[in-house]
Amino acid sequence: MEIRSYINGKWLTPDSGRIVKNVNPADLGETVCEFASAGEKETLAAIEAAQNAFPGWAAVPAPERGRYVARVAALARERQDELARVMTREEGKLLKESLGEIKKGNSVLEYYGGAGFRIYGKTIPSELGECFTCTIRRPLGSVGIISPWNFPWAIPCWKIAPALVAGNTVVFKPAELTPGTATLLVRLFAEAGLPPGVLNMVVGPGSKVGETIIRHRDLKAVSFTGSNEVGRRVIEEAAKTHKKVQCEMGGKNALVLMEDGDLEAAVAATIDGAFGSTGQRCTATSRVLVQRGIKDRFTERLLERTREYFPGNGLDPKATMGPVVDRKQYESVLGYIEAGRKEGARLLCGGKAAGGNGYFVEPTVFDGVTAGMRIFQEEIFGPVLALAAFGSCEEALALSNDVPY
Repeated sequence: MEIRSYINGKWLTPDSGRIVKNVNPADLGETVCEFASAGEKETLAAIEAAQNAFPGWAAVPAPERGRYVARVAALARERQDELARVMTREEGKLLKESLGEIKKGNSVLEYYGGAGFRIYGKTIPSELGECFTCTIRRPLGSVGIISPWNFPWAIPCWKIAPALVAGNTVVFKPAELTPGTATLLVRLFAEAGLPPGVLNMVVGPGSKVGETIIRHRDLKAVSFTGSNEVGRRVIEEAAKTHKKVQCEMGGKNALVLMEDGDLEAAVAATIDGAFGSTGQRCTATSRVLVQRGIKDRFTERLLERTREYFPGNGLDPKATMGPVVDRKQYESVLGYIEAGRKEGARLLCGGKAAGGNGYFVEPTVFDGVTAGMRIFQEEIFGPVLALAAFGSCEEALALSNDVPY
C-alpha cells in the first residue's frame, strides 16, 4: 500500500531522500510497504496547518465534532477485516488479536462520538452577592500525538478521538514500523469529511518528527506512548515550552499467586499475559511470584499450557503466537534470554529462536529468578516469563515493587 504523510488535507510525498522499507516480520520475503520518510520540514508544515485550522474547528459545536468521529467508527466497522489483515502483516500479531484491537479502537471511537454532548462545565457557589460563578471547558489548541507500533490502531484512536471532540487540532506521528494501519485510520477521517488541517499525519523518525513535536512552542500538549527513556525526554523537553504532557511508558508487571489462589485461573491469566501479543505490550505479565506451597503445581501446569503455544504467521489460523516486530526487537529478546542463562536462572522451556522465515522466538519460561537479575528488573517486551518464589504476602509485595517501573 502507498504510504505518505497527510498535511492540510493533502497526501504528500516527502523529499527527504530517506526511504524506509517495512517487511512482514512473519515472512521476511514480503515487503509490506516502502515509503519516503518525513522530517522537520514536513512536521513544521503540519503544525502550521493545525494552527491555521484551529479557530474554525474550535468554533464547530462539540456535538457536531463528535459526529465526525462517530462516522469514522461506522466506516471502520465496515472494513474491520481489511484493517486487521494490514495490521497483522506489518506488526505480526495474530489475526484474531488484530481484529480484537480494531474492535476495541472502534468502541473508543463510538464512545467519543457521543462525548461532544458531555463536555460539561461546573457552577460554583460564590461568596459574593449578585455574582454567578462557573467554569467552561475550552480546547487547548493544536496538540501533538506520538503513538507506538504495538497497538497501532487502538492507541491512536484513544488519543486522536478525544482531542478532536474537545476542539483541538492534531499533529499525529505514528510509528515507522506500522504506518499502514495509521494511514488507513487517517483515510477514514478524511472520508468522514474532517476539514483540512484538523488532523495531520507525519510519518518519520522520532529524532526528526518527534523532536520537532515536543519542542515546538505552538503545540499546547503532547501525548506519548513508548519507552521510559523516550518518555522522560518528552517530559523534560515539553516542560521548556510549558506543554501539558501525558505519557504512557513501560512496565514490569507481576502476577502474585498465594497458596489459596485459583491455580487454573492464575495459569490462564499468566499465559495470556505473557505470550499474548508475543509479550509486546507494557501490560504484559513478565514476572510471576508464587507462594512456595503451590509453586510446583503451578509450574507444572504452566509448562503444560506453554507447550501448547507455537509461533507462526499471524494469518495462519493454526498459529498461537506471532513473531516479534523486527530484527532489533528480535535480537533484544534473544539477548535477554542469554542474560537470564548467564545470571543463573533455570530455563524450563523455550529459550531460542523458533526458526522459519521470520522473527520468531519460542515462548520462554525461566525459574529460580532473583530480584537482582536483569530478566526480573528490565522490560523485555517479548515472550519471556520469569518465575520467583516467596514465603509471605509482605515478601511478595516487596518483590513486586522492587523494580524501577
